[in-house]
Amino acid sequence: MGALLALASSIMWGAGDFVGGMTSRRRPALAVYLGSQVFGFLGLIVAATMTGVWGTAPTYVPWAIAGSIAGVIGMYAFYQALSIGPMGIVSPLVALAVVIPVTFGLITGETPSSMQGLGILAAIVGVLLASGPELSGAESGKPLGYAAVALVFFGVMFITIAEGSKTSALMTMTGMRAMSMVLILVAVLVFRSKGGITPRDWPVLAFIGLLDAAANVTFGVATTLDLLSTTAVLGSLYPVVTAILAAVVLKERLRPVQYAGVVVTMLGVFLVSAGA
Repeated sequence: MGALLALASSIMWGAGDFVGGMTSRRRPALAVYLGSQVFGFLGLIVAATMTGVWGTAPTYVPWAIAGSIAGVIGMYAFYQALSIGPMGIVSPLVALAVVIPVTFGLITGETPSSMQGLGILAAIVGVLLASGPELSGAESGKPLGYAAVALVFFGVMFITIAEGSKTSALMTMTGMRAMSMVLILVAVLVFRSKGGITPRDWPVLAFIGLLDAAANVTFGVATTLDLLSTTAVLGSLYPVVTAILAAVVLKERLRPVQYAGVVVTMLGVFLVSAGA
C-alpha cells in the first residue's frame, strides 16, 4: 500500500507541476506558487476539521516549519526553471532530489532488499537519462541552476514530511501551509502586489494547490507504511509525469535517450515495488 500511495503522489505532483509551469509562463512564478498555497491551505483546514486531528501532539511542528521553508524555496526555484526552460528537461532533473531522502533513510538504518536496491539505482539512473540531452546547451545554464536549487530543497522537504508524518501526515501538511500563509502575507506587504493574479486565475490556482496538498499528505502517509528510501523513489517520479504531459500536450520533443530514461525509470519502479 505504501508503494501505491507513493506512486499516486507522483501522479498528482506531476499533473500539478505541469499546470503550475504553464501558469508561471503568464504569471510570476512566486505569485503562482503562493496563490496556490492559499487554496491548498483552505483544503487542508477542511480536511483536518472533518477528520478531527486538531488535538494531535505538536511534535510535528518543527518539521512542518522546516518543510515549509524548504518547500517555498524549492517550488519557487522549480517554477522559475519551468518558466524559462523546457519542462521535459527541467522537471526530470529535479527528480534527482530523491538521492537526499534515500541517503537519509540508509544512514538512519533502513535496509531495502537487494531487488529494491537495484530498483532505487535504476530509477535514479532513469531520471538522469531523461534529463540528459540538453544539459550542455549554451542557453540551459540558468534554468538548470534553478533546478539544482529546487532539487536540494525538495530533498530536504521529503525528509521533513516523512519525519512529521510519524505524528500526523495531515497536521504536518496543515502546519506547512500555515507557515506558507505567513510568507504570503510578508510577500504581499513587502511587494504590495498580488503578482498580477486576478479572480480568473483562481480556479487553476485552486487546482494546483489542492492537488499539491493531496499529494503531500498521500506521500506522508506512504512513508509511514514503507521505508523512506523506497517511498521517496516512487514519490519522486512526478517529474517524469510532467515530462510526459509536456511531450503530449505541448509537443515538446524528447530525444531517444529521454525515452530510454522513462523506460529505465519504470523498470526501477517495478523492481522497488516487486521487492517490497
